[in-house]
Amino acid sequence: MTIDKPRTKVQREPRRDMHKKTAWITVDDGATPRECVVLDVSPGGAKIVTDDTIDGGGLLGLQLVATHPKRQPCEVVWRQGNTYGIKFLP
Repeated sequence: MTIDKPRTKVQREPRRDMHKKTAWITVDDGATPRECVVLDVSPGGAKIVTDDTIDGGGLLGLQLVATHPKRQPCEVVWRQGNTYGIKFLP
């Protein structure tokens, strides 16, 4: 027996395609910036690709502009190969 229920629509945050923009991540309190590529970004997080392995609790800083010293604190929420989903922390 099949019951057709209306599907609940999941409201997602608007995402912005970054067209493989180069950015920098730091996993050691900013001492060693490592290059990554941002695939897309939303107000709550981003999807990045990096050749470096992110471990140590999955906390990192993301710097989108090389000449700007601000790093957004982030947490890794998923990983698939060398692609990571990160959540921006307050």
